[in-house]
Amino acid sequence: MNHCRKVRGTLLICGVTERQEYFQNGQVILIDKELEWTSFDVVKRMRGITKVRKVGHAGTLDPLATGLLIVCTGKATKTINSVQAMEKEYSGEIRLGATTASYDLETEVIPSGMELDLTNADVEVAVQKLTGEIEQIPPVYSAVKVDGERAYKKARRGEEIQIKSRTLVVSEFHWERPESDLIRFRIVCSKGTYIRTIANDLGVYLGCGAYLASLRRERIGDYHVKDASLIGDFASHVESLFPS
Repeated sequence: MNHCRKVRGTLLICGVTERQEYFQNGQVILIDKELEWTSFDVVKRMRGITKVRKVGHAGTLDPLATGLLIVCTGKATKTINSVQAMEKEYSGEIRLGATTASYDLETEVIPSGMELDLTNADVEVAVQKLTGEIEQIPPVYSAVKVDGERAYKKARRGEEIQIKSRTLVVSEFHWERPESDLIRFRIVCSKGTYIRTIANDLGVYLGCGAYLASLRRERIGDYHVKDASLIGDFASHVESLFPS
């Protein structure tokens, strides 16, 4: 049986107040983001689940990427900047022999028409150029702001965009080549690294073109995706703890 109580003269249903108080006090929640969800989609859904407005995420994941998205609620949103600064680990696939404007599958795949007569030694040389401290230019289809507006909005209008390069660190770049046109990888990198750009740059160094075919974030600092929940499972768990 549901009980009701008055708080400061307001009648509240059991569960809602406790839920809000719990999440307003500050929680760090590990979500395994599913394909095609935007990071904002997750935040919006989490506001509905937690019943609090103060919800943010520590590091955007593109809609075509899956994996670890750290969501902070209430007082824990103060930790977002420190979490964003942590080292990241990704796994995924790079397809050789074609390019896209977005460097992933968001835009049309354009075959290069070149023969892939590459050796593994050729790939390793290119990988080494993308390992260590490197300079990287974010994709034009990204959330980087240019003249006060997100770059992807300008790109979708066909505008010319100039984005400044940034210095970052790729501390590990492990790869295997199960097919002549496919690279499977695991990359450990610093804040602000665009794996899409690494894929595109690999294609430039190899001279055949390349794009990011799939991406999964495995880790942020000491937080691992193996400890994360799908958002539907998280919602069910919260509902069991704090019935509406």
